Amino acid sequence: MGRAIEAVALERGHHIGLRVTSENAGASPAGCDVAIEFSRPDQVMANIRLCLDAGVPVVVGTTGWYDQLDAVKDLVRTRAGALLWASNFSIGVNLFFRLNRQLAQLMDPHPAYGLQIDEVHHVHKLDAPSGTAITLARDIDLRTRRYSGWRAADGSAQYPTEGAVPISSERTGEVPGKHSITWRSPEDRITITHEAFGRQGFASGAVVAAGWLHGRKGFYTMDDVLDTPH
Repeated sequence: MGRAIEAVALERGHHIGLRVTSENAGASPAGCDVAIEFSRPDQVMANIRLCLDAGVPVVVGTTGWYDQLDAVKDLVRTRAGALLWASNFSIGVNLFFRLNRQLAQLMDPHPAYGLQIDEVHHVHKLDAPSGTAITLARDIDLRTRRYSGWRAADGSAQYPTEGAVPISSERTGEVPGKHSITWRSPEDRITITHEAFGRQGFASGAVVAAGWLHGRKGFYTMDDVLDTPH
C-alpha cells in the first residue's frame, strides 16, 4: 500500500517528505503537511501519537485497532489535531457502505430473511475479519433491530435471522479484496458485492482523503469526504 500511495501521490503532483519503513520506524513527520498511515495493528497507536504530537494531520488506513476509537478521539481533541480514518479508502467501497446501510434498513422489517457477510483477501492480510467487513456489520447493527454485534463464521452459510452478524473470512492467493452481503429467505436471495481489482482504488482514495484533511482540525471519516462537494 505504501508504494501504491506514493505512486498516486507523485502522479498527482505531491511531494513525499518522509518514507517510514522498519529501518526508520519512529521517525518524526514534523514539517509535513499530512501523513498517511498504513502499518500494522500493533504499531498504529504509536504512529498516531507521533503524528499528533508533531502537529501533523494523519490519515489512518490500518485496521484492527477500532476498540481504541474513543481513546483516539480524546487524543485528537486534547492535541487539537486532525485525524481521518477509514476501514477502506476506496471510493467504491464507501459508496458500497452507504448501499449496505440502506439495504439493511429495508430488510429489517422482513424477518424471513437471514444475513451473512463473506469476505476474501490475500494471504498476507494480518487481520480477520477485515476492517471493511466489521464496518459493514457495524452499520447493519446500527440500522436493524434484529442484529447486534458480529461473530466470526465458518462459511457454512447459516444465514441467521437475528443475533450477531456472521462474517465468513477467507485468505487465498493475492486477492485484493472482495466483500458480499447476502440476505436469504426460503424463497429467494439478495446479494450485493464489491470486488477490488487491485490496490489502486485504495491508494487513490487515501490520497484524496489526505488532500481533504489538510488545513482541517478534528476527527473525520470518509463519509465527511464524500459529503463535501469537490
